[in-house]
Amino acid sequence: MSTEKLQVSEEDSRKVAEAARESTWKKPSFMKELFLGNFRFDLIHPYPERTEWRPEFQEFFDKLQVFLRDTWDAVEVDHTGEYNMEHVAQLAEMGAFGMKIPTEYGGLGFDQLEYAQVMELLGVADGNLTALLSAHQSIGVPQPLKLFGSDELKEKYLPRCAKGEISAFALTEPEVGSDPARLTTVVELSEDGSEYILNGTKLWCTNGTLAKMLVVMAKTAHSGKISAFVVETEWEGVEVIHRCHFMGLKALANAVITFTDVRVPVGNLIGKEGRGLKIALTTLNDGRLSIPNTCVGTSKSCLSTVRKWSKMRVQWGLPIGKHESIGHKIAFIASTTFAMESIVKLTSYLSNDKKLDLRLESAACKEWNTCQGWDILDETMQIRGGRGYETEKSLKNRGVDAWPVERLMRDSRINKIFEGSSEIMHLLMAREAVDKHLSVAGAMVDPKATIADKLKALPKIALFYGWWYPTRWLKGLFTPSYLSYGRWAGHLRFIHRTAAKLARESFHGMVLFREKMERKQVFLFRLVDVVNELFAMTASIARAIALEKRNAKGAAAAAELADMFCANSRRVIEDRFYQLWNNDDDQKVAITKRVMNDEFLWMEEMAQLLEPVASTDKVQAPAAK
Repeated sequence: MSTEKLQVSEEDSRKVAEAARESTWKKPSFMKELFLGNFRFDLIHPYPERTEWRPEFQEFFDKLQVFLRDTWDAVEVDHTGEYNMEHVAQLAEMGAFGMKIPTEYGGLGFDQLEYAQVMELLGVADGNLTALLSAHQSIGVPQPLKLFGSDELKEKYLPRCAKGEISAFALTEPEVGSDPARLTTVVELSEDGSEYILNGTKLWCTNGTLAKMLVVMAKTAHSGKISAFVVETEWEGVEVIHRCHFMGLKALANAVITFTDVRVPVGNLIGKEGRGLKIALTTLNDGRLSIPNTCVGTSKSCLSTVRKWSKMRVQWGLPIGKHESIGHKIAFIASTTFAMESIVKLTSYLSNDKKLDLRLESAACKEWNTCQGWDILDETMQIRGGRGYETEKSLKNRGVDAWPVERLMRDSRINKIFEGSSEIMHLLMAREAVDKHLSVAGAMVDPKATIADKLKALPKIALFYGWWYPTRWLKGLFTPSYLSYGRWAGHLRFIHRTAAKLARESFHGMVLFREKMERKQVFLFRLVDVVNELFAMTASIARAIALEKRNAKGAAAAAELADMFCANSRRVIEDRFYQLWNNDDDQKVAITKRVMNDEFLWMEEMAQLLEPVASTDKVQAPAAK
């Protein structure tokens, strides 16, 4: 089968995406309420804490800490571009590949918060190892089987995964990224109905060159809907045709994999036919928490580096940390790391009790922590200077402190792309931001709606907005005092008022842009940025209050960090609101059109002198037999 481009209309792509998203909200959501203008502090306050760990988890964590410090050599892994498989085997023996797998299947049975602690530790240690373990457990075979697999599939594969047989996830294709409507990998039922015949090509399968089994997303030929399957890599017709190499994560076992008439038992279907994307999205609600937790570990490593270096390095008679420009960077790193940890630990806690719908919170953690984590690394590199840009091996060979800033930066840049890019996270959240408006006033923004459709919708629209819109103003004008929260009252009043303003502005955008609203991505992204900042502020305040209440170690310092973060976040929010209506968005769109129309080729003349022969980002699959 060929992987030629599948021509799919924008409308078809939208329909597939809409069908995959969960359209109902059966449980409360803190961020969903923010989008509607409601500040539900009660949903996350008191901040849920865990002050003691289960003995079985603590034992594993202590072993892993010693292993990472004394055995695993992240510098050598980066230098050689290969995992030390003896060390990987030691991890398997330790149970590291079965952390989230229930004990009845041979796993360690860790909950989401315990797993989060491990991911944070790995974020300090090595991005290559983080990718190996998290891709296997968060999006590979264990998680979707645990949530949706039949008893037979669980019994067949989970024990193997727990023992260290590595798994991977296969969705992306050479011509398909975040638009699954264009998927070309297909399955057809065999004549006797006992097997599916799988054909296609998958790109960027993390762990693909090492994996014994894959979760493969493919279209069922008779329905065109996407389903999920467990596919073993040793089966006939499964072939790794290329190992991909990248700027960072040098040892990443990332593959292009082809499937040629692969015979998949019908029992290897995960869940039901046509539910593949829903399975993937549900799996990612928890799976997306791996990366933001590792970002916290990396940011803590950055904080340690800049603290030590800023005291050691002297310029103009003073340690550089005492110069205001550097001091501001250090304060940003410290306060933002506190906020990053606050939101992802909160979401990890809440994912255990299942009382809230966390699809928005998980997306926010992934988007916000990866962006903030990258900024922290950038500031760390600037503070460390040339020594930050120099490799660990070079630093060590000349006898100076070999802090891994350069390696961390290369390995971490992918975090803004892995498991849904920052833009996709924005789009996902923006869709939820306007969800209520679409359900009420969808006819007014639907380009296909007739005049009759719009007239029919008017009574419902008038009834809802006649109450809803004035109350969003009243919420802003008559804000609770929050005086019982002491020093946090001002910030909480700000969040309350801002949530109401956020809802009003989203409504104003709907009225102004109508059917063009879906194309006003940057407008929607600014609204998402506001709600992300509000989430980070609230989580930081709730955590600081909890630490103060139990007189925890560092509680006073944590309060200072939360207070400073909130002050800075308020300025970010005010800037985003200003940009909603004071911007050059249309001019940028016009310039982009001219670039795409080849009107600025004269600016590329120097680059074109050395331009290689045109190539394509296309991998051709073998023809089906």
